[in-house]
Amino acid sequence: MTPRQYEAASVRQLAAVVDGMAGTVSEVRLRQLRMVVGMFDRAVGRDEMPGRASRSAAQLFTWAALRPFWALAAAGELRHLAKDAGKPLPVTTLRVVRNCLEMLAYRVLPEGRRVRLPELEVPALKPTVDDRSLAALYRGMVDLAAQGPLERDGTALSVEDRTRLLAMVAVLLDAGPRSGEMAAQTLTDLAPGETAVGVRRRSQREDEYRAREVAAVTGLHPRTVSMILSGLGHDRSLTTEARVREAAAALPPVPEVEWFELREGSRVAIRRWLALRERLVSEDVPLTGQRTALWVTLVPSKAGPIGIPLRPQGLRQAYARGITALNWVMAGQYGWEPFPTTMEQVRRSVDVVPLLEPPPGV
Repeated sequence: MTPRQYEAASVRQLAAVVDGMAGTVSEVRLRQLRMVVGMFDRAVGRDEMPGRASRSAAQLFTWAALRPFWALAAAGELRHLAKDAGKPLPVTTLRVVRNCLEMLAYRVLPEGRRVRLPELEVPALKPTVDDRSLAALYRGMVDLAAQGPLERDGTALSVEDRTRLLAMVAVLLDAGPRSGEMAAQTLTDLAPGETAVGVRRRSQREDEYRAREVAAVTGLHPRTVSMILSGLGHDRSLTTEARVREAAAALPPVPEVEWFELREGSRVAIRRWLALRERLVSEDVPLTGQRTALWVTLVPSKAGPIGIPLRPQGLRQAYARGITALNWVMAGQYGWEPFPTTMEQVRRSVDVVPLLEPPPGV
């Protein structure tokens, strides 16, 4: 929808501001900003919003408008698809919305005028796992992969499922990827001989990585660095801003792929999975590009036939099923405590260091 197609003048003005930012922000950020414009378009005119919010873009950033807008957005009432309306937005999406609001307010409001932005509650992170438990996880998964068919409480874990799961846990412990990063892995992200695995950075992780690097050089807080690099550091001194940008310009480009060494046991687990995967991926897979995915499905589903790429949600579900089964098997054994069933808790528990150089043959 172009600015002229929005009904409210305020939203048309805001859309024009976003269009003017093309080329100054990344394509990902531009899509996020346009998402927020669409949310404002669906909010203006509702009973919860003040009538003057339709008059000008500046009126959208008064507290009288932002407060109900935020409540509607958080409750999922401003989603693009009508069928998803009412599904609360996750914290990660709300954080993106808030960042976009801050960027837009800086460009819409007169210089020097501050805006009151909604507070974002940060959920408490679940506890991490100690090294001894991580070692027990790997040993337990090896034992589980070698056992016969498992079924309990209506949940079954096939030999194929356990073979894939052991390889996934090996990569998780050796490289610490997020579920989205793991789902994006392809066969080219394995070094020859399965000696290392590559993790492709997502934009959020890349920004965090760069902010930490610049913060280490300048001595500033990573949050301050992140604000300046994203164009939101207008309340910082010109000297501080120049120091941050100079430090960022002097650093080498952020590597697109980080490589992590795989332990010998991990290599064996991945080779077993690759042998099974080769039998699963057939000509029935719709797109040639999909046949290179490292992690693929084991059974047909609504998404497609056996052997299509496994999505992040599928990875998390497979991991949860496997850990649930491992907890069944290990229950009652001396020293065993039920293991957390979320990948994120394990990812934050491992301390992994990327290789300084890509492995030979990559």
